[in-house]
Amino acid sequence: MYQAAVWHDYFMMVGGGAAALTGLVFVAMSLHLDEIASDPAHRHRARTILTGLTAVFIRCALVLMGGQSGQAVALELIVVLVVVETILYRSIRDALRTATSAQPWLLLRTLGSFICLLIEQAGAVVLFLGNTGGLYAVGVGMMASFIFMVTGAWLLLVGVGTVQPSVART
Repeated sequence: MYQAAVWHDYFMMVGGGAAALTGLVFVAMSLHLDEIASDPAHRHRARTILTGLTAVFIRCALVLMGGQSGQAVALELIVVLVVVETILYRSIRDALRTATSAQPWLLLRTLGSFICLLIEQAGAVVLFLGNTGGLYAVGVGMMASFIFMVTGAWLLLVGVGTVQPSVART
């Protein structure tokens, strides 16, 4: 039987961490907005990192909402995950189509993120079918996603940090 109280601390910690990271990444990205907006790979990373972190926060909040059955939580998770997967797919498609050079690592990292989302989705399906053990898969997928989001944020900031400012002519 689904018992939200058992998972409260886990989803509170992960949701709070995602919210804090979202704010920090948003501020860091806003300092380099021109560089991010002008490069397809940077736009993709920025879009998927912010989407991913925000979606983790939303999923945690949905799990923590009181008075829900395991099936309701599972359906909510699946809906949010499908939205995130759609954004991820459209973003990588756009990035690869508009990139001026080959981006194999961008594609591989995106596939890794997508696999994490599928693991979560499988866990949500297991939860929907009545087995609360599915929340372990949701948790593992969510934590594995953090690896891609945090390292992606680092790669984005390093990438925009290497852009040399134009020298003012006098």
